[in-house]
Amino acid sequence: MEFFRRTPNIDFMGTRRITYVISAILMLGSLALLAVRGLNLGIDFTGGVVVEVIYPQAADIDGARAALEQAGFDDAQVQSFGSSRDLAVRVMPDAGEDVNEVSARVAAALGQAEPGVEVRRTEVVGPQVGKDLTEQGGLALLFCFIGILIYVGFRFEKKMAAATVLAAIHDPLFILGFFSATQMTFDLTVLASILAVIGYSINDTVVVFDRVREVFLEKRKATPFEVLNLSINQTLSRTLMTSFSVLFVVLSLYLFAGESLAGFSIAIILGVLIGTYSSIFVAGSLALDMGLKAQDLMSIKKEDPELDALP
Repeated sequence: MEFFRRTPNIDFMGTRRITYVISAILMLGSLALLAVRGLNLGIDFTGGVVVEVIYPQAADIDGARAALEQAGFDDAQVQSFGSSRDLAVRVMPDAGEDVNEVSARVAAALGQAEPGVEVRRTEVVGPQVGKDLTEQGGLALLFCFIGILIYVGFRFEKKMAAATVLAAIHDPLFILGFFSATQMTFDLTVLASILAVIGYSINDTVVVFDRVREVFLEKRKATPFEVLNLSINQTLSRTLMTSFSVLFVVLSLYLFAGESLAGFSIAIILGVLIGTYSSIFVAGSLALDMGLKAQDLMSIKKEDPELDALP
């Protein structure tokens, strides 16, 4: 199945100066937002109180969230777990407030909306746990990029590898900037979505660069400019079809999965959009301006001393 009936002829490389400006604005804007506003970290990273409750019948998550907001828990996170009757509520207590008081307030708020709600367990997520999760999340991102760098270093020529990694850094930075600008809750699910986006972006770029390598071998007289343009145009149908397929699924998740997965869904949607943009406009442009040429992809034949000694 093809997105286009015939291979398009779009001059992607000719517009790279414009795309560089767009990318620079996005990245600098994201860095500025992160420096000024930071991220609205969820209880996963800051610590808090987790209250597990059971309903007499199937729980209404939206109703529970509205009841907690009315009771003053504006940043409460409500998730279903186990059966349809079980809910886990994560709240940030006021300074010096006793855990038992928090649990009682949560139960009272939920009981007003749905009589018969019972508290099954109350657990405290301490600040140290949140700090550890923050450090581990940062290490996860770091090792993710190290693994990618090792992989593409073996898979591609060094200029293509460098372009792939730079394009991959470009994408999560934009997502972080968006969450900083909107102050949406940044929790472990959003961190997981960023790791998924990095993999998605790398996969898209690998497909394009695989085609670049093939076209360099097929059209030995073509310039790098022409090869990169042709390769991106030839893979454009596949790239767009993959992106639209993923967007359809994640958009459905955003619309029907509820508030608990809203941050995850939005991060994936943004990641697919910016990842598609970077694999089409950024990665190839970087490789071209790094001086990629056909000779870089040719295997170097080692000299054979025995053959050289023959008359």
